[in-house]
Amino acid sequence: MSTNAFTRTGNTVVFLAAATAPTPVQCVSTTLGGNQYRVINSGAVTVFLGYGVASTDAANNSAVITTTGPAYPLLPGTDEILTFVPNAYFTGTTSTSIANIYITPGDGM
Repeated sequence: MSTNAFTRTGNTVVFLAAATAPTPVQCVSTTLGGNQYRVINSGAVTVFLGYGVASTDAANNSAVITTTGPAYPLLPGTDEILTFVPNAYFTGTTSTSIANIYITPGDGM
């Protein structure tokens, strides 16, 4: 029997990452200062996740990395718990194809 080490603290958001980043979505936690997120890349391509305290930050930070950049690369099939700013905005870019990205705020490992 396993236990769930991640407790959801808000609604899951989803966006379709593509060669042009979609409008950023905000992932809101119901806990004060909640800054952990379960991030799932259900696609078959790497997604360059942009995030920030404002939608413009997320959009500016989601560029495909060629040498250096602020995006967080999510490999295909990624299911990770990551720490960002509370109530962050997210979007993502791919170099090819598309991928669904699911993000759930919460607490845990």
